[in-house]
Amino acid sequence: MATLTIRLPDDKHDRLKELAKRRNISVNKLIEELSTIALAEFDAETRFRAMAAKGNVEAGQDLLDRLDRELLE
Repeated sequence: MATLTIRLPDDKHDRLKELAKRRNISVNKLIEELSTIALAEFDAETRFRAMAAKGNVEAGQDLLDRLDRELLE
C-alpha cells in the first residue's frame, strides 16, 4: 500500500473532514472512495472512446434517432 501526501486549502480540508464525519468514515477512507469513483469514471470514458473509435457513425445516429422518437411518443 502506498502513502500519498497532498496539499489542500484549509477550507477544503475542513469540508472533507465534515463530509467524512457525516458518512461515519475517516478522511482516508473518504479519499479512497472518491478516488475509486474517479477511476471508474475514467475507465468508462476510456472504454467509450475506444468503442466510439471503432463504431459506425451512421448506425449510432440511427440509434439515437430511434431513441428520440421512442421518448417523444
